[in-house]
Amino acid sequence: MEQITLAAVRDTPLSVDEVLAAVADPRAGGTAVFIGTVRDHDHGRDVSALAYSAHPSVEAQLRVVMEKVLSDTSVPGRPVVRMAATHRVGDLRIGDTAVVVAVSAEHREEAFAACRRLIDDLKAQVPIWKNQAFEDGGAEWVGSP
Repeated sequence: MEQITLAAVRDTPLSVDEVLAAVADPRAGGTAVFIGTVRDHDHGRDVSALAYSAHPSVEAQLRVVMEKVLSDTSVPGRPVVRMAATHRVGDLRIGDTAVVVAVSAEHREEAFAACRRLIDDLKAQVPIWKNQAFEDGGAEWVGSP
């Protein structure tokens, strides 16, 4: 059975219910979820809007990151059961959902650990970049090479 059930990057609003459904499994005793939203400030500056863009290989890279997280966090006898991640690209407003990741596992400890590792590695390694517009008229790229 496929452990990575959803790895998607889209320009439409994300669904937490879709991600939760993707990790639902009767073997799972725990599910951990992270929902990232667009906040109205960054490093002391007021954010007015932002846009995410991604490299064409983004979904393949997301899957590579997810496979590594699975191999590193599954413990013999206490496996990660399923994993799902979606990230939004395009123009987003304050309060919009930008990313949803979820992990189900037989036990909560593995679900929490894998979910934390997944969002951290996604942000660090998946080629998605954020352009923030600030209320003062400035702008900056975040996560770009």
